[in-house]
Amino acid sequence: MLAPQRHAYILERLRADGAVRVSDLMRQLAVSDMTVRRDLEALEAQGHLVKVHGGATLLRESALHEPGFDTKRTLEHDSKLAIARVAASMVEPGMAVAISAGSTTYEVSRRLAEVPRLTVVTNSVPAAEVLYHGGRNDQTIILSGGVRTPSNALVGPFAVGALRAVNVDLVFLGVHGIHERAGFTTPNMLEAETDQALIETGGRLVVTSDHTKWGITGVSTIARLERADVVISDSGLDLEARAILEERVGELILADGVAEPSAAVAEREQSVAVGA
Repeated sequence: MLAPQRHAYILERLRADGAVRVSDLMRQLAVSDMTVRRDLEALEAQGHLVKVHGGATLLRESALHEPGFDTKRTLEHDSKLAIARVAASMVEPGMAVAISAGSTTYEVSRRLAEVPRLTVVTNSVPAAEVLYHGGRNDQTIILSGGVRTPSNALVGPFAVGALRAVNVDLVFLGVHGIHERAGFTTPNMLEAETDQALIETGGRLVVTSDHTKWGITGVSTIARLERADVVISDSGLDLEARAILEERVGELILADGVAEPSAAVAEREQSVAVGA
């Protein structure tokens, strides 16, 4: 098991139980005491937890905390794959789409690699790379430029200016959190401004977000709930959240949360892997 996978498992256990023990993690992950302690040190340095004697406890994420892209990509991975499949099914040949940064929108971009005559506008470095290296020759990929964030988004005035010059059919937006009052949020204020410019490129706004984002509030609001034409989440979304979203967004779609067969995943990853 790779370090990012171990980190994701540890964070999932922390969210479920509030604390983890080194001895339990050694057994569950089949690794040494030293490996577990290094993992806890790395997660503590990223601001996810607090080390205590014999283990660690959950550190509540602040409104300013922004996890790195590699960490986010491993969390709720099966749900993100299911959400991405539903989102990608909305795209037709010849469309122009905008894709924001994020681990779920990255999975969407991977599934668009074989769509003919597609034009993709994005401020996501990973999304641009996967489409550039694995996409079709008749696709057009436009990367906004800007200042790079921990989530591999390009943000700031340069990105905003570039995005204001384009028009698209669909906008796929990844978010840090969704809250009844605060709406769709991010911990990065420059990213909020850039995402707002992405939304204004036009077309239908499709928010892709797994159920763990509900109730999380970043420091900056990207848009209110009513701005979304579609929200795609997963079946882990609780009933109260479903009721709120069904009332306030255009349409709520719950992906089934079942991962693709491993052979299909491996084949797609091989065909669109960065640098392939």
